Amino acid sequence: MLGRESQTPSHLLSNPPRSLSAPAQAQIVHAGQACVVKEDNISERVYTIREGDTLVLQCLVTGHPRPQVRWTKTAGSASDKFQETSVFNETLRIERIARTQGGRYYCKAENGVGVPAIKSIRVDVQYLDEPVLTVHQTVSDVRGNFYQEKTVFLRCTVNSNPPARFIWKRGSDTLSHSQDNGVDIYEPLYTQGETKVLKLKNLRPQDYASYTCQVSVRNVCGIPDKAITFRLTNTTAPPALKLSVNETLVVNPGENVTVQCLLTGGDPLPQLQWSHGPGPLPLGALAQGGILSIPSVQALDSGYYNCTATNNVGNPAKKTVNLLVRSMKNATFQITPDVIKESENIQLGQDLKLSCHVDAVPQEKVTYQWFKNGKLARMSKRLLVTRNDPELPAVTSSLELIDLHFSDYGTYLCVASFPGAPVPDLSVEVNISSETVPPTISVPKGRAIVTVREGSPAELHRGKPRPPVLWSRVDKEAALLPSGLPVEETPDGKLRLERVSRDMSGTYRCQTARYNGFNVRPREAQVQLNVQSKAYSPEFYFDTPNPTRSHKLSKNYSYVLQWTQREPDAVDPVLNYRLSVRQLNQHSAMVKAIPVRRVEKGQLLEYMLTDLRVPHSYEVRLTPYTTYGAGDMASRIIHYTEPINSPSLSDNTCHFEDEKICGYTQDLTDNFDWTRQNALTQNPKRSPNTGPPTDVSGTPEGYYMFIETSRPRELGDRARLVSPLYNASAKFYCVSFFYHMYGKHIGSLNLLVRSRNKGALDTHAWSLSGNKGNVWQQAHVPINPSGPFQIIFEGVRGSGYLGDIAIDDVTLKKGECPRKQIDPNKVVVMPGSGVPHQPRPQLWGPLAVFLLALQR
Repeated sequence: MLGRESQTPSHLLSNPPRSLSAPAQAQIVHAGQACVVKEDNISERVYTIREGDTLVLQCLVTGHPRPQVRWTKTAGSASDKFQETSVFNETLRIERIARTQGGRYYCKAENGVGVPAIKSIRVDVQYLDEPVLTVHQTVSDVRGNFYQEKTVFLRCTVNSNPPARFIWKRGSDTLSHSQDNGVDIYEPLYTQGETKVLKLKNLRPQDYASYTCQVSVRNVCGIPDKAITFRLTNTTAPPALKLSVNETLVVNPGENVTVQCLLTGGDPLPQLQWSHGPGPLPLGALAQGGILSIPSVQALDSGYYNCTATNNVGNPAKKTVNLLVRSMKNATFQITPDVIKESENIQLGQDLKLSCHVDAVPQEKVTYQWFKNGKLARMSKRLLVTRNDPELPAVTSSLELIDLHFSDYGTYLCVASFPGAPVPDLSVEVNISSETVPPTISVPKGRAIVTVREGSPAELHRGKPRPPVLWSRVDKEAALLPSGLPVEETPDGKLRLERVSRDMSGTYRCQTARYNGFNVRPREAQVQLNVQSKAYSPEFYFDTPNPTRSHKLSKNYSYVLQWTQREPDAVDPVLNYRLSVRQLNQHSAMVKAIPVRRVEKGQLLEYMLTDLRVPHSYEVRLTPYTTYGAGDMASRIIHYTEPINSPSLSDNTCHFEDEKICGYTQDLTDNFDWTRQNALTQNPKRSPNTGPPTDVSGTPEGYYMFIETSRPRELGDRARLVSPLYNASAKFYCVSFFYHMYGKHIGSLNLLVRSRNKGALDTHAWSLSGNKGNVWQQAHVPINPSGPFQIIFEGVRGSGYLGDIAIDDVTLKKGECPRKQIDPNKVVVMPGSGVPHQPRPQLWGPLAVFLLALQR
């Protein structure tokens, strides 16, 4: 027993108190500016709204205690899969809703009584952008004749929801293929947004005219049509540019810079625009027409300035100026002992190299001078000055001392300058003597391990080197220091941390920099920071296969509770867990200590909860304990569910005729959902030339599952349908199903197997892509799960809206699959439709063969 039943006085048993608790119930209503709210084919409410209007959704709840409401959203594109809103009340309000905020919104209401209530509504944001019209021309020689053929392409592109309808006009006359064989109107492949191209073949005199592209979403949500007009003439040409300065412009700080971008061609007259990279134009810069003016330029103003001319004919013309503002910073030095003799010390009789470098713009224009003891160093056989040493950063000056003598000891000064430019010189001083030695690094005694309480400041010390010391994290891959940087330089060798937290615990590395010191192998040491703090919360594992264990001889059940410990190495070791189990609607709870040994990161811990009463639910609280005390607590609710048995061999085919769809569920981590429908519930305005007209049986009442690939679906969007969890009682299984993949934009249909031994692992078992014709076909897929498993049907949207994929009659059987994958005799033509179908075998007999013969 987990706990002891609370004792009730006998005089209260005859009149037990009435419970006022009631589970949560929810309903979504809209109170904003909706165009229409309708019921979809899978009882999903669709809320259509115009972009820029205000979305108001209310979740009306009942229940006691008062349920807490939380809104979540699955987004409409793969780049924005799942978001949690910050709304924890009953009203979700979004001012000026944007198209990216479309998707399915979930209202979850829970009060700890029964299961939470979850309702959803799909928000479809309607919009129509201004169309963009571009013109492209091609000229080709016609062999055998002495003339040239000119072809013009007018491309009209618009972003809209729902898909826009295009109308091309020459003047006021509507153009079409049938009325003018000199034009061609088509939709190009692989374009962003909705696009229609008007092709003018072998340009004729009457083709020089005004062309209008009109786009319409048929006044949905009151969105009016939009249009754009372009006048094509015999002088129409793309833009051309030239600059008033060289492509690289070097200036001094404080100067006023003016650059002019001159048009040399283009009809219609191109528009000019200046931009800067990286970042925007400098503060105070003025771009007027083709003239860019920057007053009193500074070093930060350096960069690439782009002048772009556009007139929607051909490609934009672009010219770039690389502006370099002279500057110098960060003077550093290096001491390199004799490289040939692999020495790390300065020794008489060996070579020695002193190097000096500054970060400058432009780097190649920097000049260096070397001085010894205040006098200009003179070149000799033993004193050489070199530039651009391949082992050092670009444009570095080096002074090499050959066969070092005692007289070479002294103070050396390196001076970097821009000759003739008002930029201050930078210098760095190096002292060479018998006391100049390479650095050593050590951690002060007693400071190799630093232990502090959470919230306190801390100092990490290194030893005695003069060069700068670089600090970094050791034990956490790609981890940043508390400052947010991967590496931090400290001139005094101390890394200071304020308000230490658990995340800061671990090993830190300190090492000498190669600059402002000896150019030798870096010296390094490590400091361990231990933070005395409470442990992080445990993280419950919700994918335990069949956690419920029922007991036939009693009304009790057991539950396998599993969890992992978050960041166990960041704090003191977890010694034990405090487990609290309370039946919902009861006040008393069982409390138990669970001792543990060393807990590793990612280790799955497990405890069996016993003597739970069927069918009650329980709240479980789990708190880790360290020598520091109690850590962060985690809680969850466990519910009694009947243990799931192996797949039945008698009734194991799912025809999707029932709304419960055989226990299949929609995956909440995908982009959109599968839809259940039949021929009677099909949308009359659905896209033609894709999707099945009926289910496998050919009857209008028969249901099937399919994916709708019209907007707002995008290329690569995925819909996943997940089966119930099955126990593996055989080594091999066969998954059989019918599929329908008809349309020129068909993407892919994948079958995955999700194994749930110690986690969820999805493996591909079968895949098919592309148009397979307007016919139902059958597939048999062998699988051999190693433990409890689920099967997943994944539909992937192709390149366009003619890509609906459907499935029907899913069967799961023990044993191997039949060797013959598809029986061609099962493909029949339905009378009166001319459309091939592959019916369920039990519905067709000799009559089907007779009808097939008649059609042939």
